[in-house]
Amino acid sequence: MTDINIAVVPVAGLGTRLLPATKSQPKEMLPVGRKPVVQYVIEELTRMQMKRVLFITGPGKTSIENHFDLNEELIEELRESGKEELLEELEYERAPLQYFYTRQRELLGLGHAIQCSEPFVGNQPFVTALGDSIIGMHAKSDIVRRMVECFLSKRAGAVIAFERVPLEEVHRYGIAKPKEESDIFEIADLVEKPSRAEAPSNLAIAARYVFAPEIFKAIQHTKPGKGGEIQITDAIRLLIREGMKVYGVCLRQDERRYDIGNFQAYFRAFVEFALEDEKQGNALREHLKKLLDHHP
Repeated sequence: MTDINIAVVPVAGLGTRLLPATKSQPKEMLPVGRKPVVQYVIEELTRMQMKRVLFITGPGKTSIENHFDLNEELIEELRESGKEELLEELEYERAPLQYFYTRQRELLGLGHAIQCSEPFVGNQPFVTALGDSIIGMHAKSDIVRRMVECFLSKRAGAVIAFERVPLEEVHRYGIAKPKEESDIFEIADLVEKPSRAEAPSNLAIAARYVFAPEIFKAIQHTKPGKGGEIQITDAIRLLIREGMKVYGVCLRQDERRYDIGNFQAYFRAFVEFALEDEKQGNALREHLKKLLDHHP
């Protein structure tokens, strides 16, 4: 599909809005339906023919490494105990990916996390997929493919995924100022968490990026903002000011983003994925109907 086969997956955040669930477990490893959040992200990248994935980790994230390791003892135990049918659940371990890990030693924002990947990425374009966001039900999205195609055809400096959000929610996101109204558009500017009155659109950054290696120089020249963090949106704006083309690609209606950043979003995502489960979804739906009938 593509000449781009490297993906960077930042997973270093502390997940404080999900305490106490995240005190001893990464938020990226919280289950949504049958799988942890980050497994959906990796399955999406596998389908998009990524070959190498670099996780940007932090303290307390070793369970992510363990999850993607081959566990021969568990496989042998399932075979010996007559539970071969469960081996299908471990197929993700054998994905044609190479996994690499590096630490973000200081939590100084997403821009700083991406900067940590420079020794690995070198002078190549790469995908960045946030490890706490699922795109589409069961991650059945090809947004990364469309972004890569845009990046290559437009010779872009960066391509960003966007979703349309209600105007009353724009203050939560980085918002695009598009040059034109289209599903694929050139970006004139980005505004970080604007008020409703200041928002140039309702197009919110949606957790997927494709970058040219020039992003690293831009990050180096980006001044820290609130809390000393280096914001990736500021670095992308610098690319635009320096004359590089930056494009946005909109998510389709069936590619809703599930951002597992707080309990409201997490509970909703879990319920929606569980209701779509092939084996348990119908029984859960009936159970929920009974509960709601008794709790008007």
